[in-house]
Amino acid sequence: MKAKDLQFSDLISLEPGEIKLRGRRLVLHSIHAFSQFRFDILNMLGWEQARRLFTRFGFFWGQADAAALQRSYKWPNREEWIRAGLRLHALEGVVRSSINELTIEAEPFRFYMDVNWHDSVEVEEHLMEADPGDEQICWKLTGYLSGLTSYCLGQSIYFMEADCQGKQATYCRAVGRDLDSWGDEIAPYLTYFEADDIEGRVKKLTRQLREKSRELKAHQRTLEQLHHKSVPYLVEGRSKAMQEVLDLAGRVAQFDTSVIVTGETGTGKEVLARYIHEMSKRSGGPFVAVNCGALPESLLDSELFGHRAGSFTGAVRDRVGLVEEAAGGTVFLDEIGDISPAMQLKILRVLQEKEIVRVGENRPRKVDVRIIAATNKDLAAAVAEERFREDLLYRLRVVEVALPSLRQRPEDILPLARHLVERIKARLGLDSLRLDGSCAEHLTSYPWPGNIRELDNALERAAVVSAGGVILPEHLPAQVVHQSHLHRQMSGSSVPSLQQVELAHIERVLELTGGNRKRAAAMLGISPTTLWRKMKEL
Repeated sequence: MKAKDLQFSDLISLEPGEIKLRGRRLVLHSIHAFSQFRFDILNMLGWEQARRLFTRFGFFWGQADAAALQRSYKWPNREEWIRAGLRLHALEGVVRSSINELTIEAEPFRFYMDVNWHDSVEVEEHLMEADPGDEQICWKLTGYLSGLTSYCLGQSIYFMEADCQGKQATYCRAVGRDLDSWGDEIAPYLTYFEADDIEGRVKKLTRQLREKSRELKAHQRTLEQLHHKSVPYLVEGRSKAMQEVLDLAGRVAQFDTSVIVTGETGTGKEVLARYIHEMSKRSGGPFVAVNCGALPESLLDSELFGHRAGSFTGAVRDRVGLVEEAAGGTVFLDEIGDISPAMQLKILRVLQEKEIVRVGENRPRKVDVRIIAATNKDLAAAVAEERFREDLLYRLRVVEVALPSLRQRPEDILPLARHLVERIKARLGLDSLRLDGSCAEHLTSYPWPGNIRELDNALERAAVVSAGGVILPEHLPAQVVHQSHLHRQMSGSSVPSLQQVELAHIERVLELTGGNRKRAAAMLGISPTTLWRKMKEL
């Protein structure tokens, strides 16, 4: 690893509320605020104490960065390690450094470094509140280089400024030497670097971060096992409602009990069922999904339970059903509310007796499967209307997991949309595809009656029609954009009249069609003549 290869993105992880440099938490601060803080310290403590405080601050910072670089990479030599520290300081936005000379001698140990500093943030902070004077002011920078090099070399290294922009120099320049090479010249300044075992505290921090890193890696492995690639949508469930669902799913997965997943169309019921399967002790077995509403009863019977040769026309050989094929795994019965009373009885037998009977046979066969069912219907109402067996509902609903709609968890829409765009990018081979921030309001204002499935389709459509790989609002389906337009109107201080809403709708559709009245009329479901009349009226 070379210092010049160091990249910001390789070192820094960014999450809302948390910025980390290889496990060490960072904070972005305003130089204006730090400028005021610097002069508050100067006024309260005086020049000498303030210099001591900021030099120690820089010293600890330099040692901590050196430790982070040591944890992260293998450096070919100590000189490259030091250069990496200067590169990191630049990536952190503090200063750009250029080395004039760097000499490290082993026997006897000698160190010399001459460095120029350009665009020092410390100079900028100081000169916001004061005019150039007669003193060197890059205290944090000298502390930083002293701490960095001391840690890298395992020797006491001290830097002093030779020139400073705080004294109207063109740029700042510092010189660093080992303690013996400085001799008596450094003695008056050593007090600025003294602190209570800074190196010991940095080493302690390094040990703690390594332990934390091991814990995080173990946690990540667990997450990778739980968040299998077959259940990507659930990873983006950040809302409280979705976290409660995942918590319940995680707990019920550990027990071989029946589960029914309820929720609107497109909420991801099958995805949640796979999630439960992947987290269960049956994860090594098959996961077999059956859409009960898509097959007629006779075919569903054969598909689920198999048949004997000759049991009906076309049954030329014995066939194993999906329930038997799922031995040791999970059978997911989607749209369970659509099956007939006769089929309900056979499903009940699987749940109660753990056995099936193939079509055309009388001999029961034992099966070892877990049943997870799903429906978007009100099964309790179906029981009241005698369209669904009450005993089957009780058997299925040992645990019910209710998936919330996207309307109930709007905070998940944008993270989910970004995740889907990444999947679409890979699926369609659109390497530069991204979701523009201007789409955010439209996506979060639309009610998504089709939920995740509708969102996925809308984004894929937008990706296909987008130009330049950027999804903009005009690439989204018209109903999505129109809904957010109405939402903005309705969220104002006064409720618009029906006429105003109608006018806004017509204007938006005309905008989407580029003023083409024929296309606009078709989108509105009216004739061009009616559109023209309404435009005149409104």
